[in-house]
Amino acid sequence: MSETVNRARRALNETPADRLVVGIGDVLAPSYGITEAELYQVDYRLSKLLPLTEGDPITGPGHPAWRAFDHQSPVLADGTAWLPVSMRGERRGVLRLAPVPDDPALLGELADITTALAHELAAVSAGTDVYRATRRSQRLTLAAEMQWDLLPGRSRIRPSFSLAGQLEPAYTVRGDGFDWSDDGQRLWLSTINGTGEGVAASLLTSLATHALRNARRGGLGLADQAALADQALYDEYRGERHLSALLMELDLRSGVMTVVDAGSPRLVLLRDGEVTEQPLEAQFPLGMFEATDYHEQRFPLERGDRLFVVSDGVVDATGQDVRYGETALDRFLRRTGPMEPLDAVRSLIGDLRAFVSGDLVDDAVVVCLDWTGPQP
Repeated sequence: MSETVNRARRALNETPADRLVVGIGDVLAPSYGITEAELYQVDYRLSKLLPLTEGDPITGPGHPAWRAFDHQSPVLADGTAWLPVSMRGERRGVLRLAPVPDDPALLGELADITTALAHELAAVSAGTDVYRATRRSQRLTLAAEMQWDLLPGRSRIRPSFSLAGQLEPAYTVRGDGFDWSDDGQRLWLSTINGTGEGVAASLLTSLATHALRNARRGGLGLADQAALADQALYDEYRGERHLSALLMELDLRSGVMTVVDAGSPRLVLLRDGEVTEQPLEAQFPLGMFEATDYHEQRFPLERGDRLFVVSDGVVDATGQDVRYGETALDRFLRRTGPMEPLDAVRSLIGDLRAFVSGDLVDDAVVVCLDWTGPQP
């Protein structure tokens, strides 16, 4: 690793949280003659790349910035380098640097620096609003602010799986959500189809998510996680408020999936180009009754399988008095086969927004999981 890359890493560690891009620029200018550095973050809707300090949003899909974001590789155009700012599969945006000569070795060093920037952005985001505030193209509702802060991220990549999720309408979402965690041997994934309006819906989803995390971190099995969350909701709302959830646990060594369907969103399997709905044992939603007894079911995944979890806001989306429906959904999911999970999720949400000619009326959550098989 070159001395410049090391100095850039040290600058990221030592620069104040709100001046990370400036810190990189201070290193690159004397070393490479790069005088322009700007961070463009992808917005909550995954439709715009927004500058941190100045400049216009980038929306055109053919723009070099979007090519770098979509393909996750540096793009050099007219002396300007666009480099993906990503870490562990979480795509944060792109870094614009200029002037940059056509030198593959230099681009490789700059790519290492942008990866370090992505890690530092993740580290400082809890302590500053600078990056969150500048990656929104409009104001978030209070409920949406709560929902986005609750998420673990928007995409995740490990050798054995790739994962992505998205909420819509991004700036006014109320109760839908998702959560995930992995420990190298298992992946846990929960998808919530929330109910209610505004902050009340977000509070309900927040309580369920934290109850599930508490149970998971306490080492409880999937059925007991559902039971603990169910009891937490019932204790608070006495059955007057409840929500649907799908709880999943994937054994990363065997590919066996364990599921608890608590009135869940739809689970769809894409295998060898064919779309089928995975049959699940329907059980009561979380919080509907006191002391519900939940049961687990299991099924094996095959290498190359793709799973989609979609809430009813996807299937029931209506445009010009026509429902999107299962047929259109299955047809679109079949076309996502070559896409990465985040691109598949973004494309589906984009198709829904085009279908309804704007924002969805009801919340929708889409999660995509690719199983690539156990790794040695």
